[in-house]
Amino acid sequence: MSLSALAASATLAASEGAEHSDPAVPAWVFGLIALGILLALLGGLVAFGGGREHS
Repeated sequence: MSLSALAASATLAASEGAEHSDPAVPAWVFGLIALGILLALLGGLVAFGGGREHS
C-alpha cells in the first residue's frame, strides 16, 4: 500500500469518526446552568432592593 493511499484512508476514517461523535456535555446542561445563575442573580437583586425605600 502506498503512502498516499494510507494517508487518504486515515483521513477518511478520522473524518467519519468526528462527524458522529456526541459532545461531552449536552447543550441543555449549559442552558440549565445559565438559567440557575440568572435566577440566583435575580433573587439577589430582589432581596437587595426589597428592603430599601423608594426615592
